[in-house]
Amino acid sequence: MMIRVRSRDGLERVKVDNPNCKVSQLKSLIEHQLGVPANQQRLSLNKDLLLVKSPESQLNNGQFSDMEDPNKPISSLGISNGSIVYLYYQGERSVSGVARVSASGSFGRRMTIDDLIARQTRITRQETPHCVSVSFDRDAANAFQHYVNEALAFAVKRGGFMYGTVDGEGNVSVEFIYEPPQQGTEDNLILLRDPDEENRVDAVAMGLGMRRVGFIFTQTVGQTKGDYTLSNVEVRQSAELHGENELKEWVTAVVKLEVNEDGGADVHFEAFQMSDQCVKLFKDGWFVDDCADLDPKLSRMKKDVVIAGKDTRDVDNDFFLVVVKILDHQGPLSSTFPIENRMTPLTMRALRNHLDRVKHVSFVKRISDFHLLLFLARCLDVKSDVPILAECVQAQMPVPEGYQLLIESLASAGGN
Repeated sequence: MMIRVRSRDGLERVKVDNPNCKVSQLKSLIEHQLGVPANQQRLSLNKDLLLVKSPESQLNNGQFSDMEDPNKPISSLGISNGSIVYLYYQGERSVSGVARVSASGSFGRRMTIDDLIARQTRITRQETPHCVSVSFDRDAANAFQHYVNEALAFAVKRGGFMYGTVDGEGNVSVEFIYEPPQQGTEDNLILLRDPDEENRVDAVAMGLGMRRVGFIFTQTVGQTKGDYTLSNVEVRQSAELHGENELKEWVTAVVKLEVNEDGGADVHFEAFQMSDQCVKLFKDGWFVDDCADLDPKLSRMKKDVVIAGKDTRDVDNDFFLVVVKILDHQGPLSSTFPIENRMTPLTMRALRNHLDRVKHVSFVKRISDFHLLLFLARCLDVKSDVPILAECVQAQMPVPEGYQLLIESLASAGGN
């Protein structure tokens, strides 16, 4: 398996043959493959390790002692294929192909990304995301992954826009996923954007007190055999969608299958932010679109950039990714109504079946499902009716009788 090691030099990979090896053995592998002496290594799963001047001074409070025991198996720490381990070390070493660039100018003057691009474009790593964490509503996440797992078998790509809220500390909560019309293949995802439908989606979301907060997509079984986190196609698409929005906490989530210890496959979620530099470079037209001849783990620039003091046009995609912590929660909405733009077209019969299935609860509970509200928005006035229903759901207050009769009348049109 491959473990990603992030240090002040950037992101590197270490091959580990034994997934149950001990911390001391991992250090030996890092010394052999990356050239950092084991006795100089400080390892941790806490990314803040790279932000302190001397981790030794903070050992007393145990902040970076999670990998202190040399005999602890790395599997007991949750380290598996693709995991990121943070490495601190003192001294210097020669690093080949890793981006390590200072963002300071002459006389220590701090430079912005704009300053760097104006003078000479250097690829730098953004260590801290604007999004502190992203929490997925369990039902929404399960409805998405279950479809791509059971119906699509992870054979073709699938994507959607995540909607939810952002608190004052930068924590994102995803409450539902809207799946636009799309065409997926093993390597590409084409979103067939429908502005009218997206207006209805935004109207429902606004009534619920929510907004678009990110993009989620799947990687196929064929892709997971590759040695990359995101392909260059995925980087460009993610940067484009991120760039459409002014939300600095915008999240990009990836869903894929990963081999477990028993040889089976588990569905795995990862979350990132595209770095500020990545989004700016995309907006400024630096990315080459046609990269059929390029390793998928690399993105090609139209002009030379500087990596580790060398000019190049090919950049490891990992340099553009900022890892975001994933959580989960049980949100206020259900996800039992059939989801839009899938293989089975939605009819009024689906509305009738849904209302009959949940007739034992209050009417507002019966319609507390984003996908049902979006379906109703096709028949109701987006500017007047939809906000009223959405606000009823958000506040969990009784639905006006006239709307109940209207919705039940629409359901009755579904026939027997």
